[in-house]
Amino acid sequence: MAGDLVNEGELMILVALTVIGFDFSREQLSVASSRQHLLSKACYKNIEWIEGDVTKLPFSDFSFDAITMGFGLRNVLDRCKAMQEMFRVLKPGSRASILDFNKSNKQLITSIQEWMIDNVVVPVATGYGLAEEYEYLKSSIQEYLTGEELEKLALETGFSDAKHYEIGGGIMGNLVATR
Repeated sequence: MAGDLVNEGELMILVALTVIGFDFSREQLSVASSRQHLLSKACYKNIEWIEGDVTKLPFSDFSFDAITMGFGLRNVLDRCKAMQEMFRVLKPGSRASILDFNKSNKQLITSIQEWMIDNVVVPVATGYGLAEEYEYLKSSIQEYLTGEELEKLALETGFSDAKHYEIGGGIMGNLVATR
């Protein structure tokens, strides 16, 4: 749901005590912003919502202490440019953490993941009138990078260290890259 990961982290960029929720979709930002006002904790009041392109971040070099991205890099056409931009805006020693579905090298994991998408995720989304938003998942995961490929991409774009962690039995993955 829009804003869930910023309200818990989407492309979340921390600046001191400021959080910037960044997305190319105005509609997603609108939903996230409206949900922000429903949350009572003071920390949720420090979120600024900005529409833009992750391959052209509108921020100065060395601006951010951390970047998190959830379920986004898989959908970016120029992943190399997106990683270069994240590297550019991070302060030295800072980290980017990129959570997404894992493209596993293990056939059993891939089969379980595809079964769950076909038999749980898409049917549930369909029940909420969101089938179109989720039907592409299987093909987008198949076209995504493996953990090893993500690590290589991070290192090639300048990060000094990159480690991909499989989560949830390998269904999910998280790339942690250090500038």
